[in-house]
Amino acid sequence: MRDLAHPLLDALLMQGVDPDVLDLAARESERTGKSLRSVLVKNRVVTETELTEASAYAFGMDSIDLEAYPIDPAAMARIPLPLVERHLVLGLAVTDRDITVAITDPGDVVALDDVRAATGLTVRPVMVDRRELRKIVDKLRRERSHLEEIADAGHVEPVATVSDLGSGGEDALTVRYVNTLLEQAIRNRASDLHMEPSEKDMRVRYRIDGVLHEIDVVPRAVQSALVARLKVMSNLDITERRQPQNGRITAKVGEHTVDLRTATLPTVWGEKVVLRVLDTKHTDFELNKLAFSELNLHRFRASFRKPHGMVLVTGPTGSGKSTTLYATLHEVSGPSVNIITVEDPVEYRMAGVNQVQVDPKAGLTFGSVLPAILRSDPDVVLIGEIRDRTTAQIAVEAALTGHLVLSTLHTNSAPSAVTRLVEMGIEPFLVGSSLDCVLAQRLARRLCDWCKKSYAPSPSDLNSVHWPWEMLGKPGTLWKQKGCRECAYTGYRGRLALHEVMPVTEEIERLALQRGTAKDIYRVALAEGMVDLRVDGLAKALAGHTSLDEILRVTV
Repeated sequence: MRDLAHPLLDALLMQGVDPDVLDLAARESERTGKSLRSVLVKNRVVTETELTEASAYAFGMDSIDLEAYPIDPAAMARIPLPLVERHLVLGLAVTDRDITVAITDPGDVVALDDVRAATGLTVRPVMVDRRELRKIVDKLRRERSHLEEIADAGHVEPVATVSDLGSGGEDALTVRYVNTLLEQAIRNRASDLHMEPSEKDMRVRYRIDGVLHEIDVVPRAVQSALVARLKVMSNLDITERRQPQNGRITAKVGEHTVDLRTATLPTVWGEKVVLRVLDTKHTDFELNKLAFSELNLHRFRASFRKPHGMVLVTGPTGSGKSTTLYATLHEVSGPSVNIITVEDPVEYRMAGVNQVQVDPKAGLTFGSVLPAILRSDPDVVLIGEIRDRTTAQIAVEAALTGHLVLSTLHTNSAPSAVTRLVEMGIEPFLVGSSLDCVLAQRLARRLCDWCKKSYAPSPSDLNSVHWPWEMLGKPGTLWKQKGCRECAYTGYRGRLALHEVMPVTEEIERLALQRGTAKDIYRVALAEGMVDLRVDGLAKALAGHTSLDEILRVTV
């Protein structure tokens, strides 16, 4: 029998494969010039899965299941498609320094060198099943050919031919590409999909866990067709390209239905389209699951369990305000409670809640619909956002006349909500008497539980975040991101909220009446036990939920 000292053969021997069978396969490989891997699979000595595991073991690599792996679109985009097709490789995850690459032949050093040269990053190869990888590469090839065919069709001004985009020809290619984009966004847990035109092309990006990732760049000739398709799906006017428009798409992925909110914006290079993914499957409408600390949850619950008053949730766009409000509605709703909401738009549909969507074209604005809502005998009124004096005045009056009013406001902190209402033109004594509680929040990325790494922080680490020694003590251990296949090697998976809950006490009401500044109110709120956003975030970093870097990124 021949010497079976080949690393792959040695690994297969350890798996219990017959040595004689392996010897015959090795002889055939030498005689025919075919690779040992292809001979082993062709002669059914081992399956593709067994061969992948043996190869990974033989060369000291990890092996992963591609079907269940969360592939990072940004990593896929880093390796040019011709290189992907030539070497059968695929980017899986990427950081500032390295890229994790799926391979099927661990001995192909040329492929790894080409990827390193193309990306400028350190390559971390992992073994995958050849059939699974080929399926993905074939899909990428089809998508690229669809785009090229659309571009070749000269779709520069498609307005005259978009009456039925699903009819066939190049329009069918547009449909398939858009459907692929939406499906991939949903499967990658993206919260937003951006299509941004430029002088020469259109950039496609996903926002995943609060961070934007570029996933594709499409030819400029395709731009109008893609935008028109999204407008048709969103029931928007495809002939109107000078005014912003808003719409909604309902997409189905498998048995799962997802709503997407569409917004168009005219730019100098054409229309930018943003789709917000409203996926209730991955959203918890329970306050207990929104990462509240025990103190903050107690304070917040005490505010909305009163029969009247106004509760505001503040923060920038995309900070989870709507999710918190819907979770609040979930707690107060019941057969004996009449809840009416007015929103722009209605993001999530809730059973047992009367939801009204504003329509400025029909004259249905926040200011015009709120008086009608108050005549409908509500117990709880949710106003999607207080944007102007009229809306704010009606909200305050509703809170003073026996209704529980929930709403959002764009401010940077809880104390600044008081001064913001006064700046809108609401009398200070009305603000103080109607406002019961303000909740400010941000979203921070959650550390991956599979790979997060503990470390002992240095004094400089703690000084950089102004560590609150008197509140949190000396931290013996903190955690930082590392990266693994569960988190696509980013070190983070999912997000959690940081909170700042400020009940409006008599002292804060007095400051509002005196037109006190946000800093004055902040100092009083802290003295009365409020935990600010930074401290709440650092407490969650101490508990191992997130990192100091992430707290620095999302808090001031």
